[in-house]
Amino acid sequence: MTLPTGPAERHRAVTAGFSARVRGASHWDAPAPVAGWLARDVVTHLLEWFPDFLRSATGLVLEQGPAPQDDLVTAWQTHADAVQRLLDGREAATPFRHPMVGEMPLPDAVDRFYTSDVFMHTWDLARATGQDERLDPQTCADLLDEMTPIEELMRSSGQYGPRVQVPDDSDAQTRLLAFIGRDPLRDRE
Repeated sequence: MTLPTGPAERHRAVTAGFSARVRGASHWDAPAPVAGWLARDVVTHLLEWFPDFLRSATGLVLEQGPAPQDDLVTAWQTHADAVQRLLDGREAATPFRHPMVGEMPLPDAVDRFYTSDVFMHTWDLARATGQDERLDPQTCADLLDEMTPIEELMRSSGQYGPRVQVPDDSDAQTRLLAFIGRDPLRDRE
């Protein structure tokens, strides 16, 4: 399955996949494939970084649900729905201006920085909780093509681990995950 190309439609599809893993998780204290993180930390990360990023670039404030430690599933769903309403509504025309990434249409910024992050963290949550780890192969290939030329910048941000070596003939998902510092060939813990 290839994901939709429009930012609002892609967000809807990507968050549906992530939300299914959130609802399917039964052990939130399971180790995640991000060093030092538990399954709950994968979701909490997405709940915490994006609202501040959005507010700093647009002045928009997302609706928040309960505190993650009180109800992680509802906190996630409230957040995902708020982002979707933003993309589907009039706020999508709000100018996006951020000192670190420049100016661009808001839907493009959400797609590039946030939806892509949700997409990649879907694997982290699935791996941590023993769920379906498959990601859309074309999106994996596209992200890898977009990120490879800016590898040095990405690594210097501290947001990505060192590249993991995988066979050259690995599929796009394996190569993407290895690029962002995951070891997709390692057995589940």
